Amino acid sequence: MSETQFTELMETIATQLSGKPLDAALEDFLNKKYGVDSVEFQQLSQLCIEGEAEGWLMSREAGGVKYGRAVKPDTTAKEFSIDVVRMKDVKGPHHIHTTGEIGAIMPLEGTPLFDGRGAGWYVYKPGSDHHPTVSGGDAHVLYLLPNGSIEFTGK
Repeated sequence: MSETQFTELMETIATQLSGKPLDAALEDFLNKKYGVDSVEFQQLSQLCIEGEAEGWLMSREAGGVKYGRAVKPDTTAKEFSIDVVRMKDVKGPHHIHTTGEIGAIMPLEGTPLFDGRGAGWYVYKPGSDHHPTVSGGDAHVLYLLPNGSIEFTGK
């Protein structure tokens, strides 16, 4: 049941993001409409916990990061793929967001910061890059990639 609820909730959110530029205005929209105190954000966080426990989310692990693709692009979440990772005080592999990235940081334990940011939504523009890093605790990070596009660099 939780997998269906997850897919339906992400379809609702993705529909509102489809075709919009990945910029500060989109980040503001997400944090106002689906911010950490919203019913949807709390539901999304709980569904990620359930999905991990049930094994349909984050079924792989490497380098201290649990990860997995929950939704492929051009299916239920419009042009977006949806991935979820679990990170605890770890630096992940360097990659480039060739078409951008939209993400949600959902704390599990401690006061985790993802790339220095606390709980809530973030938007990275096309062409941005980083080593995703969680410090200060444990978190789920859900991210949407336009067209499922991401380029790992090996740096």
